[in-house]
Order: sequence, then C-alpha cells, then structure tokens
Amino acid sequence: MSFEEFVDERMLVSHNVFGDKEMKIKILEVSDEHPPVQWKFGNRVKVNKILITIKHLNTQQVEEGEFDIETIEKELSTRSHYTSTNRWVSVNDIKNGYVVNSKHVNLISDAVALEYIVF
Repeated sequence: MSFEEFVDERMLVSHNVFGDKEMKIKILEVSDEHPPVQWKFGNRVKVNKILITIKHLNTQQVEEGEFDIETIEKELSTRSHYTSTNRWVSVNDIKNGYVVNSKHVNLISDAVALEYIVF
C-alpha cells in the first residue's frame, strides 16, 4: 500500500456527545445525477444509500443498518415540509468507500429527526 492510499481510521469514525458510541458510514449507492454547480462546490456525488455501523464502546456491541437517504428525505419533507439532508458529498470526503466523520451529520440528520437513528 502506498502512502497516498493510506487512510487513518480516526478520520472515518465519529463519536457521540457522551463518548460511548462510535459511528462509521459506508456508501452503498450513489446517484448518477450530475451536481448542479460543479465549478462552485467541486466534484461531488449524490448519495442514495448508506450502511451505518454503530459500536457501543461500553459493551462492544455493534449495530448495523442500511438507510435509503432519498426515501427518508422524502418522508420527512412530506411529514413536516422540511428536510435538512444534504446528500451531495465531495469525492474528497470519501475514503475507501466510507464518508469522513465531518460529513456524518449531513447524511443522517433526517434519519435522526425521524428517530430512525439514536446516536
């Protein structure tokens, strides 16, 4: 493995406020839709499906769940006429198929609002 291919695991893991859970997000499906303004925001992809892995650090229990972000986004917008998900992710924020931890909240905010995820 070359130095350019190396990805630090800490870059992919986010922690909850209490520090007792870790989360990783793997991209399962992206849309073939082109970004509306590529020159302004750079090269991005629109994420449709993700796999979330949550590890409880106290018990070492691992939970996994597949989420269709597009469907969740539509459900929240019909229920409350509001959605906060930004499914466009820069290709620089994707490492080995995983989303870097600084972009986790963008992808799961609607699922958290609907209480599909408690993190």
